[in-house]
Amino acid sequence: MPTRKEQIYNYVIEELKKEPKGLRHSQLSNRIFEKWPEIPEGTVYGSLYTLTEERPNDVYKPARGVFRHVQFREGTGAEEKKEIEKEEEEEGEEALYGPFAHYLEQEEECTKAIPLGGNRFGRKWGTPDVVGVFKSRESYIYKRPLEVVSAEIKTDTSELVVAFGQACAYKLFSHKSYLVVPQDSSEGDLARLDSLCQIFGIGLVLAKTDSSGSGFETRLRAVRHEPDAFYVNEVLRELETDLLR
Repeated sequence: MPTRKEQIYNYVIEELKKEPKGLRHSQLSNRIFEKWPEIPEGTVYGSLYTLTEERPNDVYKPARGVFRHVQFREGTGAEEKKEIEKEEEEEGEEALYGPFAHYLEQEEECTKAIPLGGNRFGRKWGTPDVVGVFKSRESYIYKRPLEVVSAEIKTDTSELVVAFGQACAYKLFSHKSYLVVPQDSSEGDLARLDSLCQIFGIGLVLAKTDSSGSGFETRLRAVRHEPDAFYVNEVLRELETDLLR
């Protein structure tokens, strides 16, 4: 009997045979969840993360976040292969967005969190990879004010300082900001990030990024602060349907 991962591989390959242009990570994951709603998110995202490595004769990535069956391959040169390797690194980050949003909810940092990423906000300050809100429930006796929580996820250990800067920028419109980095980052880098995050009140989370699935460990919890109300409202208007309804 095939394992869950093998079932996912076989299903994805069959779906890609129907799609000459390929399918994006989000499209595939949605189809898998619809077919098998009982499968844990970590298993789905972990399977998609290793798909092209374990089934290279069936699936390849022609561009960022796109899976395509090899029968539709248009031919790849050295430059395209190099680009694909770069995009696979970025795709590894995208595969963590959903699991980390769920982690924030489990840790009760958010009552609702969603994957975001990309350039949805369309501004140079950037778009967080994950955004959530904490909203006191009606049953609570003491109700705290609404909080916005943002997160920057980075799997490329050569860009940890850049990621830290982005996490700081999100404090403009977030009450709490988190930085998620690989668990296997060097001790020197983690020590520096630890100190910087303490100084700026940024939460620091370590992510397991191997093929066995996703997992997280909170090293530092984010410190709540008051962001700029104008930018908070700007972000909430953009995400009102996704986060507040």
